[in-house]
Amino acid sequence: MLDPLMRRLIDPPLDRLAAALERAPFGPDAVTLAGFALGVAAAAANGLDHGPAALALFAANRLADGLDGALARHRGRTGSGAGPSDRGGYIDIVLDFITYALLALSFAIRDPVADALPAAFLLASFMGTASSFLAYAILAGKHGRETSLRGRKSFYHLGGLTEGTETILFFALCLALPQHFALLAWIFGAACWLTTLGRVAAGWRDFS
Repeated sequence: MLDPLMRRLIDPPLDRLAAALERAPFGPDAVTLAGFALGVAAAAANGLDHGPAALALFAANRLADGLDGALARHRGRTGSGAGPSDRGGYIDIVLDFITYALLALSFAIRDPVADALPAAFLLASFMGTASSFLAYAILAGKHGRETSLRGRKSFYHLGGLTEGTETILFFALCLALPQHFALLAWIFGAACWLTTLGRVAAGWRDFS
């Protein structure tokens, strides 16, 4: 829901950072992989009950997630390297989903008595949002649908109540206030199911 607004806010500084890294000896795929390593480290830190470290690592993970695409686009425009690729877009979305799943799991590890069931509900909710998102993208590509509302992407990004921005804010809040994870997970998981229902309805309508 907030992704279009967030793209307008974060794209200019990301583009400037990408320009500063134009001649860096690493490419967008390396940034993606480094960001994933930071996400795994964030989940591990949270599972070990090191909340401040987990929050800092998660913030770095999200920065890398925005920077890899900005770097690819900048190098493509200037001819200083390969531009955005299907491989980059594929790896980016897969590792994003794995990172979010590991973060949910980390709360169950941190406090299995209080948080295992909410974490399981959250993971089930993520299955709904992820499958409805990716299934729509596959058929949108088949039908030649395109959108740049959420930035230039490798495939169609269907909106919803809980998108990337909301998910980032949710996990940031959970990492900052882990004692409230259960309540936050129940609320956000319910919102994810509303998103799934909306996407299923959109697919039913658009691909009839």
